[in-house]
Amino acid sequence: RFSLQNTTVQSVKMAQSILSTMSRALTGTLVVTEPLNFWAGKRMKPREEKNAEPVFEPATGRVLHQLVPCGAEEVDEAIQSAHSAYLKWSKLSGMERARVMLEAARITRERREEIAKLEVINNGKCITEALVDIDVAWQTMEFYAGMAGTLTGQHIQLPGGAFAYSRREPLGVCAGIGAFNYPFQISVTKSAPALACGNAMVFKPSPMTPLTAVIMAEIYKEAGVPDGLFCVVQGGAETGSLLCHHPKIAKISFTGSVPTGKKIMEMSAKGVKQVTLELGGKSPLIIFKDCDLENAVRGALMANFLTQGQVCCNGTRVFVQREIMPQFLEEVVKRTKAIAVGDPLLDSTRMGAMISKPQLDKALGFVTQAKKEGAKVLCGGEAFVPSDPKLKGGYFMSPCVLDNCRDDMTCVKEEIFGPVMSVLPFDTEEEVIQRANNTTYGLASGVFTRDISRAHRVAERLEAGTCFINNYNNIAVEMPFGGYKMSGFGRENGQVTIEYYSQLKTVVVELGDVENHF
Repeated sequence: RFSLQNTTVQSVKMAQSILSTMSRALTGTLVVTEPLNFWAGKRMKPREEKNAEPVFEPATGRVLHQLVPCGAEEVDEAIQSAHSAYLKWSKLSGMERARVMLEAARITRERREEIAKLEVINNGKCITEALVDIDVAWQTMEFYAGMAGTLTGQHIQLPGGAFAYSRREPLGVCAGIGAFNYPFQISVTKSAPALACGNAMVFKPSPMTPLTAVIMAEIYKEAGVPDGLFCVVQGGAETGSLLCHHPKIAKISFTGSVPTGKKIMEMSAKGVKQVTLELGGKSPLIIFKDCDLENAVRGALMANFLTQGQVCCNGTRVFVQREIMPQFLEEVVKRTKAIAVGDPLLDSTRMGAMISKPQLDKALGFVTQAKKEGAKVLCGGEAFVPSDPKLKGGYFMSPCVLDNCRDDMTCVKEEIFGPVMSVLPFDTEEEVIQRANNTTYGLASGVFTRDISRAHRVAERLEAGTCFINNYNNIAVEMPFGGYKMSGFGRENGQVTIEYYSQLKTVVVELGDVENHF
């Protein structure tokens, strides 16, 4: 039987190796040469040093690491390692699993500052946001550790003394495919409920942000999971395809774009695998004239500019009732101009660098297109060069507010994934609900009003998986999160996610004789 006292001196050293340098780390100083794959309880070097792709530091444009993607043999090795661990882990009671997960949460909490720094260097977001992301990660582990011991079935009495009961059982080896905007947090959002249910996970981070998932793997090992329970394979689309097609993968949980989500569905269908998809959005934020304007402005900023606007649930279509449009625009532009863009490791910075040069160029292209289609740039929307010389090659953009927008504009219809807020006027409640729902997406929505009846009435009618009332992007692990329409299906966070990482078996018991019809 697997022992919970599985921590070794070697694993402690691994998890602290790169993190031990983080307290002294500055923007533009880190180079990572260690392997970033992890299975069988240790970091694994690539079999062949070919097809390497550079991983960039967004704030400087420097190369952080040369990433070699995992091929078929390596993916298979990781999955076999995960399956062996699953056979041990799934035999533990929920309370035994919970103790290990709580230890992983404790270790993460203790190292939050070092992990956050590494996340910033790899992702480009500011340190104040990254610290919150790491806190959400350990809270997620604690939440699902608390759920692990509560997974129970049901007893059903049948006629004649017979009865049935149900068992909630794990799926097996699950695949997690992460996004670049919340690299460490997503590795936990997917693995914590999976592990709580008794599964193993093979996780593939975005090839643009490969550095921190392996830290999570080392923390799980240090906490005492069996070797292989949480594996990390690096790579892009080809590696993801290998995961989706592998016969030992029981489920895929993906966070990313709609086109990639469609491909994952298609690949998973061949093996009839369960899928959770958390995809893109073009969410509406509706601001009524009876709102608290100060809070509405704060909400609009939170809905558009976190993580440089690279957030899937952002409320990027800001509908403002016509009577308060001038006051709203004046205040939101003033606040947007005051956002401190620069070195993401400085506590004073409020907006860091975008993930890559192509992503920066794409966002700038949307602003150019918006101007051609008649939108008015009230502020920002340009490449930004900080005064610090080491940041000259970074992917910075000044946060942008667009006025004079229409529903048929490209910037209003398509997901930009950058710091661009499109503001649109409206007159009536009925009109704005129709316009808000006129999209293929349905991830999130928001409404600001002092009228409690209107708030709940509008929330009911908005076609989105989440509706924020008098706040925005206030997301917690206790709440289910996921989309309607083309924003995906399945849920992450909350108690309901247990249902997406487990399956029900019904056991029927006869205490008497079998009825004979023949």
